[in-house]
Amino acid sequence: MASSCLFHASVSSLNPKQDPIRRHHHHRSPSFLRYRPVVVSCTADGNNNKSPIETVVIKPHRTEDNIRDEARRNRSTAVNPFSAKYVPFNAAPGSTESYSLDEIVYRSRSGGLLDVEHDMEALKRFDGAYWRDLFDSRVGKSTWPYGSGVWSKKEWVLPEIDDDDIVSAFEGNSNLFWAERFGKQFLGMNDLWVKHCGISHTGSFKDLGMTVLVSQVNRLRKMKRPVVGVGCASTGDTSAALSAYCASAGIPSIVFLPANKISMAQLVQPIANGAFVLSIDTDFDGCMKLIREITAELPIYLANSLNSLRLEGQKTAAIEILQQFDWQVPDWVIVPGGNLGNIYAFYKGFKMCQELGLVDRIPRMVCAQAANANPLYLHYKSGWKDFKPMTASTTFASAIQIGDPVSIDRAVYALKKCNGIVEEATEEELMDAMAQADSTGMFICPHTGVALTALFKLRNQGVIAPTDRTVVVSTAHGLKFTQSKIDYHSNAIPDMACRFSNPPVEVKADFGAVMDVLKSYLGSNTLTS
Repeated sequence: MASSCLFHASVSSLNPKQDPIRRHHHHRSPSFLRYRPVVVSCTADGNNNKSPIETVVIKPHRTEDNIRDEARRNRSTAVNPFSAKYVPFNAAPGSTESYSLDEIVYRSRSGGLLDVEHDMEALKRFDGAYWRDLFDSRVGKSTWPYGSGVWSKKEWVLPEIDDDDIVSAFEGNSNLFWAERFGKQFLGMNDLWVKHCGISHTGSFKDLGMTVLVSQVNRLRKMKRPVVGVGCASTGDTSAALSAYCASAGIPSIVFLPANKISMAQLVQPIANGAFVLSIDTDFDGCMKLIREITAELPIYLANSLNSLRLEGQKTAAIEILQQFDWQVPDWVIVPGGNLGNIYAFYKGFKMCQELGLVDRIPRMVCAQAANANPLYLHYKSGWKDFKPMTASTTFASAIQIGDPVSIDRAVYALKKCNGIVEEATEEELMDAMAQADSTGMFICPHTGVALTALFKLRNQGVIAPTDRTVVVSTAHGLKFTQSKIDYHSNAIPDMACRFSNPPVEVKADFGAVMDVLKSYLGSNTLTS
């Protein structure tokens, strides 16, 4: 009895003015949320709605245990009050169509997209302060599975999955980089940030969604559901994430890649991780058509963003941005768009935070497309009239070289709801923006160059103010696109001025010659503070 009375606290009722252990601005998180003492007995409100972390018994750590073993021993005995299901995306009021997440289904009965719908009433039993404290308490820990930026929000992602079924590389928790010099020098901004989602396990934001999808597949296979492997069509990053997570779980992965249209760095990742790779003489849209036909005939689970499970993981990047700003909402968030699932995922993450009381508003969002693959931009400029797919032309931003995006309806819905904007970037604009960003200490991908170009244009138009807190989402690591950077700095791209190229200077192995070159360089205006 004595031990069970160590802590009796109502998490949601903690007030920073009344209780000094409540995390607020620079105060530390409550110790019972950070470490979970011997027995925690928490209630969320005056109605005795009990916290899902109730009666967590922590036993002494045993050196032979791994973090999964420890998680099993410390598992909560409380009944999980949260659930989620598939429903038709943007269904008409009164629709009763729904599916269990344990069903293998990708489309509604009418052929439309599906969405994962959470039991919001159950989540609302715990107020915004509770969720902020819970999520903050898990950051930077090695506790399975909460060390992941995705699974630290498990109750909002896949609430019913067993921790043992989760396949995670502790993805997420990516750097929110203050682009101080880039903002001041090129844009006259002092509050510009870059969310480096590409600083991740396989080098892109796709890890955030793939940990969720492969975890669910792992669960289905343990349930003896007919799933022999997981397949995707890819422009590079999706296949890298799929193959890595499947390899970690021992699940076969099958990848359809458009021949000669992705970087070697992207191609080698699924090969190295043991995926069965098919190089197909078509573009991404052709690969997508084939994989959908194949998965309809064979027990291969579809891993493309047509599958709404991935978006549940990707939305956590939006929640993470708010968390990194101490739950303050930025004015703008700019996201590169190709297949268009990510813009909806970010909207969904922001909207859930607003609906559950963590924040009081959502940011305006911008979707940035390459001009060579810009069907959403053209749709936006037409006043959202009659969307027309296109055949995408080659772009350095290869991961968004998509002319018939699967998530067009999701993207339009999200942009309308947040008063969003769509912009485009030519090949020269995106490569110049990438080079400018790199010159200030970043090392970004061409897709981030597309997003930065959108920012340049909106700043020049006066739409984004110099004092607006703005976040540009960087979707992949620049190391995946070194050839495009080499070509740019070598001035080897046809019909491109490469205005910010920085080629090496060839000089003889002679002291005098080297001194002359250095004096010329140091005496010029090249170095800026």
